[in-house]
Amino acid sequence: MKNKKFKRLLALFGIVLPLISIFCMVSGFVLIDEFPGQKGIIIGSSLCGFAVITGIFAIVTACAKSKAEALVKKGPLLGTVMYDKINYAKEPAFICDSNRKIVWANAFASTELSNKKILGASIDSVIDYDFLEETVVRRERENKLELDGEVYLVEETKIEASDDSYYLLYLRNKTKQSELEQLRRDKEKIVAYVVVDNLEALLQFEQEKYRETAAKVEKIIRSWAESVNGIVKEYEKDKYIFIFNMEDLDKFINDEFSILDKIKDIRLGSGSIPVTLSIGIAKKASATLAEKEKLAHVALDMALQRGGDQAVVKLEEDVRFFGGRTNAIHKRTKVRARVVASAIASRIQQASNVLVMGHAYPDYDAIGASIGVARLAKHCGVKVNIVTNFKDINAMKVVKMFDGIDEYRNVFVDSAKGLDLVKSDTLLIIVDVNNVNMFESRDLAKIVDNIIIIDHHRQTAEFQKAPIISYIETSASSTCEIVSEMLEQVLPIQSLLIKEANALYAGILLDTKNFQKGAGPKTHGAAMYLKDNGASYENVQDLFKANIVDYKKEASFGEKIEIYRNCMAIALNPYGKDTTDKILAAKVADNLLGLEDVSASFVLVQIDNVVHISARSNGTINVQLILERLNGGGRYDAAGAQVRGSNVGDTLITLKEAIDSYINPEG
Repeated sequence: MKNKKFKRLLALFGIVLPLISIFCMVSGFVLIDEFPGQKGIIIGSSLCGFAVITGIFAIVTACAKSKAEALVKKGPLLGTVMYDKINYAKEPAFICDSNRKIVWANAFASTELSNKKILGASIDSVIDYDFLEETVVRRERENKLELDGEVYLVEETKIEASDDSYYLLYLRNKTKQSELEQLRRDKEKIVAYVVVDNLEALLQFEQEKYRETAAKVEKIIRSWAESVNGIVKEYEKDKYIFIFNMEDLDKFINDEFSILDKIKDIRLGSGSIPVTLSIGIAKKASATLAEKEKLAHVALDMALQRGGDQAVVKLEEDVRFFGGRTNAIHKRTKVRARVVASAIASRIQQASNVLVMGHAYPDYDAIGASIGVARLAKHCGVKVNIVTNFKDINAMKVVKMFDGIDEYRNVFVDSAKGLDLVKSDTLLIIVDVNNVNMFESRDLAKIVDNIIIIDHHRQTAEFQKAPIISYIETSASSTCEIVSEMLEQVLPIQSLLIKEANALYAGILLDTKNFQKGAGPKTHGAAMYLKDNGASYENVQDLFKANIVDYKKEASFGEKIEIYRNCMAIALNPYGKDTTDKILAAKVADNLLGLEDVSASFVLVQIDNVVHISARSNGTINVQLILERLNGGGRYDAAGAQVRGSNVGDTLITLKEAIDSYINPEG
């Protein structure tokens, strides 16, 4: 509108001013001629002078009009609507010809670059931007440049006209846009679940102190929420939902969720048992609150399955863990075992066949649990196979135990045969492992859609394929304990075969070191159930006997032992030959805990291009957290890792760095 008024005003002046100039000039000469006196000369000269001035002004006006027309004539290149939009935009815009000469600039560009000559100048003198190459035709290409300390995103469009080729450059202020986007992201809401995961279990012996202790815990949680102006609400007893801004999540991550330690300062009984907290948080940009709530609940489940006393933050492409330095307490109930066992039995009955597998290089806990699950499948009347490694000495000892039993004829198969048995409705049950890198057959886990996981190791990462049932109890001594408890709730009395009971019993004996480590009331209850079905220590002794060759190999580990950080024993064997050396490494790790002042042990053995690490702890050091830094996993007091493409020397350096980070997280 302003542009049209300006053009009409220029047109009016272009007509009126020349007429006024001519009239004044003629009138001046007439007055001088008619009135030769002094007064006539003065008046006539004044009119002539005014005529000259108006003439000059008319010329200037004409030039201005010409210049305005020169600017406006490029308008049709953009079209009326686009021209008005760009011309009055609050960001710079230019039109250049094929010679890189600026033939038009919008009002904002002229204002922002007032100290520079715009029209007629080369684009190179205004902005540092290579937008035109003679041999290349580009359309709507986006590039960044810096102008007056701010970053602009350049949108370039080529416009073909009858007289020339023109290039429209529109500069969008990326700095301001980024600031606004960052502000929006910072103010996005994060949903977190906060659960006091052991308060009720701790207070079963001191019930009168529940209210006092719960009030202390709630005060700390609410103070934590108020520190970031968040909202926290208790939705169930000792369970809270916490909503806060995304910008505050970085604060929590940077201080590694110090609230976990503040809660642990609340102790009960003799003062040695701390209260612990589990936190689940999900960070996903642009997700709805409902989506964030579901993801946060998944993160909380992961924290609880890993034993509690930790925060799990589910990021866009990763999962981060904080805390987890307190050993899980025994708090399972037979009610949950019965519910889960019934749910698994229902899933088994819906499948055409069941495949069961444990971890690679299986121990007696993995093998025994597999046999226990196989018995559950047989009870449901569904065909079952156990996928195992026939080259593994542990597996073969158990397989030989079942020779001659009709029910177990052709039940044990290798990975290749297991893949052949997969159908569309096959159910895969994985026991004693939840880390995909340690499965007996990763290919099998990839192609089967329906997966159930039963384990007692802490979950190391989010599942690549969500299992339909995940029963992970980190407070259990072994997976055989969990499976035995389930069988007790489902199977008829005395329906477990003696050899099945022995296989499960061997797994419990292995992981508890003959009930000397990690055994709780539930462990002894499971053992009593197995003994009622015929299991006995005498029947499984042969499984634990070592031959003279293995005995000598085990002794060779003692040749290279280092005490690191005054409390951790590290043994090396760079010349391992087969899987028996890995099994021996686990035994050596157990034995090293018997050394004076040793709280944790790590045994490294190299087999081909893989370094296997077995770690054990007396309960004061979380070896699982240490080996997670090497992509391993396990439990608080027993863990393992496999480092591929490395050697013992390099892996030892990485292990020590992980130990240092655990001992001193702040560096």
